[in-house]
Amino acid sequence: MRQAPLRSLPWLSRFPLLWRPPCVPTHPSSAGFEHVTTDSQLADLVERLSAHSHLAFDTEFVSEHTYRSQLCLIQVAAPGILAVIDTLKVRELDAFWRLMTVPGRTTVVHAGREEMGFILHAISTRPSSLFDVQVAAGLVDHDYPAGYASIVRRFLNLPTNKGETRTDWRQRPLSQAQLDYALDDVRHLEQIWRKLEGKLAAKERTAWMDEEMAAWQDDVEESFIRKRWRRVSGLSGLSRRELAVARELWHWRDSVAESRDMPPKRVLRDDLLVELCRRKSADQQQIAAIRGMQRSDLRHIMNGLSEAIARGLELPEEECPGGERFRAPPAQLAVLGQFLATAMAGMCRQMQLAPALVGTSSDMRDLLAHKLGYQAADREPLLVSGWRAEVVGPLVDDLLAGRAALRIGDINAPDPLVIERFTTQDKPSS
Repeated sequence: MRQAPLRSLPWLSRFPLLWRPPCVPTHPSSAGFEHVTTDSQLADLVERLSAHSHLAFDTEFVSEHTYRSQLCLIQVAAPGILAVIDTLKVRELDAFWRLMTVPGRTTVVHAGREEMGFILHAISTRPSSLFDVQVAAGLVDHDYPAGYASIVRRFLNLPTNKGETRTDWRQRPLSQAQLDYALDDVRHLEQIWRKLEGKLAAKERTAWMDEEMAAWQDDVEESFIRKRWRRVSGLSGLSRRELAVARELWHWRDSVAESRDMPPKRVLRDDLLVELCRRKSADQQQIAAIRGMQRSDLRHIMNGLSEAIARGLELPEEECPGGERFRAPPAQLAVLGQFLATAMAGMCRQMQLAPALVGTSSDMRDLLAHKLGYQAADREPLLVSGWRAEVVGPLVDDLLAGRAALRIGDINAPDPLVIERFTTQDKPSS
């Protein structure tokens, strides 16, 4: 027999102190926010935002159905301003995007890769000063990448709204609960920004943040300018000729996806793309015989697919990708990279610095290969320059030169590896 919930038992009403409804965290009311749905309202909002030296914004979008993410909502906050812009009704947003390019104005975001992408796609210009609180949190704490709710709890000790994570933001009208959820994503950004700026300054890492944001924006902007075909999963182990086919297929797939306004992987999955590279055949009958290539819609684009494979097969050998000449690193570098990455992670946590932001075991392996002369000259490892080199470089140099060693300390400690540095007198003999 199902047990009746406590609140339904009639005798409880005679003893009101025995039961209370569970306490649900409350959030600041959004009653005073602005809902921008017309061009004139947006113009008025932009004029008032232009009076401030900073603003915080976030977006709600849907990405699984179109070539580019479909922008559905912009939430923006500034001193005395809390607003939602309905981008399905207000289409001309350039004036808003250009606010962020004004020299001296800081734009605050959380995990803002998509947000920067919207700006670049709209006006081809990056914000003049971008501050991503997720990156900043990784530079003063050991968690990265941290979600917005986690950062709000950790640095402000405040609750956040979690109720609308599965919303389809294309649907209208939006409920008050959906608007409250969206506004929560910008409500605390200015306060977090101020808090993290203080922590960065106290730890003398403000320059690290500036450097990281510049490199981060370079990476996002480059992804818009240079198509990254090497991100196709499953390319490792392909020959140079097969990589040439992969590159041609990637560009063909991207062009078709853009023309049809659909996700590229819906045109051709990565695993099928790689299988076509291995088959190395432009014959349409052989292509159609591959399992997964029998979709009716592929018949209409089979000619273009076949031509892309043919271009890759006919490319001169010297123009095929993957021909960089460098010595293959010894297998033990993978073991050393993993080992040193563990030591680096422990050191980073002691410095209140997120190991995942500094680098991975693969990055450590690349650094070792670079220092030992195995790395290609035109590929600079992540850990060899900037603030990361400042953090990691001395440790690796000392370990390679025998000026430091790793030993096991307290096996019950979160970081059981201990780094010991030696003077000339106490350096152990070989």
